Amino acid sequence: MRVGYLGPDGTVSHEALMSAPGAERFELAPQPTLHEAVIAVHDGAVERALVPIENSLEGSVNPTLDAIAFETEDVVIVGELRWPVHLHLVAAGPLELGDIRAVVSHPQASGQCGRFLREALPGVPVVAARSTADAVRQVAGGFESGAAAIGTRGAADRYGCAILREDVEDDPGSETRFVWIARAGTEPADRATTPYKTALVFWGAGSAGPGWLVRCLAEFAQREVNLTRIESRPRRQRLGEYMFFLDLEGRTADPEVAAAVDALRAHADVVRVLGSFPAA
Repeated sequence: MRVGYLGPDGTVSHEALMSAPGAERFELAPQPTLHEAVIAVHDGAVERALVPIENSLEGSVNPTLDAIAFETEDVVIVGELRWPVHLHLVAAGPLELGDIRAVVSHPQASGQCGRFLREALPGVPVVAARSTADAVRQVAGGFESGAAAIGTRGAADRYGCAILREDVEDDPGSETRFVWIARAGTEPADRATTPYKTALVFWGAGSAGPGWLVRCLAEFAQREVNLTRIESRPRRQRLGEYMFFLDLEGRTADPEVAAAVDALRAHADVVRVLGSFPAA
């Protein structure tokens, strides 16, 4: 199976992907951005992609949500995977913290290490990279004198960098939730003993009115469908217009879930089920 992910090798996404059962049989197809990983599924360039959707410290991964919501309607979530995140401060060679002039990393990773950066490297500029592995690769290639990167141990080993400080994430229990995405019509691997989740997104013209969101969510509460996540994102039109992402327990084949989703359609202009899949 040809599988896309945020590359190059050595990213957190790559580590998570290689932990999946059967990973040794995957044909790996690294993508330069999360947007392109989603679009690769849409275009049929890959059969699956593993993309991060939520981190325990930084919250939702907006490029993934936006790509799924705005760029394609024929990509669905067919599974999820949770992966512990361990990030390290690395450089091309031994370097004192006081000599670091810039830190390079992916914005999600630097956000997860915000306290370390503020306390250990106050005033040092943080430069955005496409991925943690790309940041380490830049530093290894002489990005600039005094540059360090935040990345994984795998990336440091792969590109011959030295680890200056280990585990610089703000919480040692940090983990990222990844989702498997595929073309619409792809069935998830059915694991009968595993609880299911359903993900959906909805929006409507009535969202500016008082009580609209409460009425939408009440359809689930009245049927005792448990919501495990709710998030609003701008619809990229006018200020004050939002779409809402929900994760809930159960699958669309469950009568109470199906009834709640149908009832939601009476309130919202658009309701898209993004997938029903085995929970991690």
